[in-house]
Amino acid sequence: MCQQNLRSPVAALMLLFATLLTPSRADDQAKSRPIQEEIWALPLPLPMFAYLVRPVGDGPFPLVIMNHGVSLNPTDRGFFPLVEFRDAAKWFAMRGYLVVAPVGTGYGAAAIDIPEHGLYGPFFSKVGRCTNPNFRSPGLAVAQVDLWIIDYMTAEKRILPKDVIVVGQSAGGWASIALSSLNPPQVKAIITFAAGRGGRVDGKPNNNCAPDKLVEATGEFGRTSRIPMLWIYIENDTFFGPALSKRMHEAFTAAGGKAEYRLMPPFGNDGHFFIGSPDAIPIWSPVVTKFLDEQG
Repeated sequence: MCQQNLRSPVAALMLLFATLLTPSRADDQAKSRPIQEEIWALPLPLPMFAYLVRPVGDGPFPLVIMNHGVSLNPTDRGFFPLVEFRDAAKWFAMRGYLVVAPVGTGYGAAAIDIPEHGLYGPFFSKVGRCTNPNFRSPGLAVAQVDLWIIDYMTAEKRILPKDVIVVGQSAGGWASIALSSLNPPQVKAIITFAAGRGGRVDGKPNNNCAPDKLVEATGEFGRTSRIPMLWIYIENDTFFGPALSKRMHEAFTAAGGKAEYRLMPPFGNDGHFFIGSPDAIPIWSPVVTKFLDEQG
């Protein structure tokens, strides 16, 4: 961490997490390298904490941003893990990336409510009423956070500013699709896992809030999206099952978006949480590696 961080009021809070600065080393991988894990307080326009893992050294490195999903349960939000996708993040770091995984505002911090834009509560968690959901604005709100992170890490001279990969799961994947519609020049590829919004209404499997409107919003993003994307879904995802995810992909690509769709076999009790398991890495990593190699 550099001195500039400590000039921010929130950055001083990083001192509370000094004990978490632990080096780790990959095992049994040909491309392994020593990596370092850190917790940063990012002095963005909307300040937030982030898990950061990177190769040991000064860099600059190519950047990966990892967007997490959301929870509509206040108790779950209060106990939301500071590091949700640690094993997946370390996989990218061992391949030379600096990984930033921001923790959404309101997860253990303050909530933001802007109902007129469909933004409710922690990390813009809700999309409004199912009779007229606003899927678009919450996705674009988190996409803006990604742009702030890119600008900040570029100013810190920590990253290669035109070599950014964005990865997202669930609502974080939906935000990544929204980001693609803005075509930021720094982002060369986007990878989503189980992307979508409005899943499991009332806790019921495959009970989406407004599937037709979700498909429609996906097509709207596709009209302007031109960033190469890889969409990974799992057969036993109870939030966004194959029938819905395929409709979303068809709408996106028909509108002009560039997305490769991959449906993985069932995983665990609910494939929606596929990326969070270290046991899933041998399944998705060959697909992701091939996709990234194709982007150069």
